[in-house]
Amino acid sequence: MAIRIHSSHSIVVDAPVDQAFMYFTPAGEELWVDGWQPVYVYPSDGATVEGMVFTTGAGDERTIWTLADFDRAAHRSRYVRCTPALRTSVVEVRCAALDAGRTAVQVSYTVTALNAAGEQVMQDFEGERFIAMIDEWADKIAKAHEALMSAVIR
Repeated sequence: MAIRIHSSHSIVVDAPVDQAFMYFTPAGEELWVDGWQPVYVYPSDGATVEGMVFTTGAGDERTIWTLADFDRAAHRSRYVRCTPALRTSVVEVRCAALDAGRTAVQVSYTVTALNAAGEQVMQDFEGERFIAMIDEWADKIAKAHEALMSAVIR
């Protein structure tokens, strides 16, 4: 029987909503995710559009991503990602302006293990581990945003 979990956690990003939302695109994540190097399949230029496909990782962690829903105006995206050796997931990001310079970001994962090996990694996507992972994203985005703003000012 497959194991499925759903986890959701919210963080605050100190950036206007349009900027904060773009940190959760494949190209935006290149700015703050260590080792994030998506290989763009469609479109090959990596433009963030609904239906885009890209891959990340290697070996058992090779993951195929499809951007199933991308609504720039509503600041909402939903990715379907499959790590064929282990699991399949739906990742949803929703951003809402708190004020002119701060954004609430809700990140949700629904993860289904494909086999016993996939079940072993499920703990990373639930409870305190999941919360810590998403909280760490807020810290990394803050550092990337600060660096970008410093570069713009120079």
